[in-house]
Amino acid sequence: MLLRWLDEAQPDVVCLQELKAPQESFPEAAIRDAGYKAIWHGQSRWNGVAVLSRVGDPHETRRGLPGDPDDVQSRYIKAAVSGVLVASLYLPNGNPRPGPKFDYKLRWFDRLQQHLGSPVSLDAPVIVAGDFNVMPADKDVYAPKRWRDDALFAPEVKAAYARLLDQGWTDAIRHLHPDQTVYTFWKYWRSAFERNAGLRIDHVLLNPVAASRLVTAEVDMRPRAWEKTSYHAPVSIELADKPTRRLASSVIGRPR
Repeated sequence: MLLRWLDEAQPDVVCLQELKAPQESFPEAAIRDAGYKAIWHGQSRWNGVAVLSRVGDPHETRRGLPGDPDDVQSRYIKAAVSGVLVASLYLPNGNPRPGPKFDYKLRWFDRLQQHLGSPVSLDAPVIVAGDFNVMPADKDVYAPKRWRDDALFAPEVKAAYARLLDQGWTDAIRHLHPDQTVYTFWKYWRSAFERNAGLRIDHVLLNPVAASRLVTAEVDMRPRAWEKTSYHAPVSIELADKPTRRLASSVIGRPR
């Protein structure tokens, strides 16, 4: 499915999550044959992240989120690609809540906020993309009342996401589509995709330099309709070579 989407969509840079493969089993050769260089942080079962590029080698700058030397889960990787700093992340799910998994999610969010405090102010485009496992607001979830007790919709988790935006990050989808119903994830039950009963849990965050170059931000729903495909649909953005707008401080903060 990935190779089909790469061939059809032809993205320049790709962030992958949930590789479900140990380091040595990553399909580097197949991805290289598709025209992409890759760096990856593999792990069996549900973790693993990667950055692919067809517009220059991805030069790894960070493997693993700092702040906890005992955390061995493969959930974060960052690379410099043709003058753009790109991070791919897979934030913990956190269910069941309450419990150790939810506590780990909150700690991971705190570490992420501390880590992203510096790159947000870089004088170069910075993109942080991935499965954040959080619906930031009611408009990001179908039937929000059904999700009040879920770790993806918990007040503490939404507050943690808001603190990231308050650092100066722009939520690309919400910036260009402030009031539109946009989902990135649909379960395989009760025809959720066909009814558009979904969630928006996959996000692309931009620092002010990247946000000033933002042209488009969309969800490519085509792969979600393919057979035996992922629950998720790719989120894609386009950046101009030069700034296209000057962002006011009220826009750089959390989406309205």
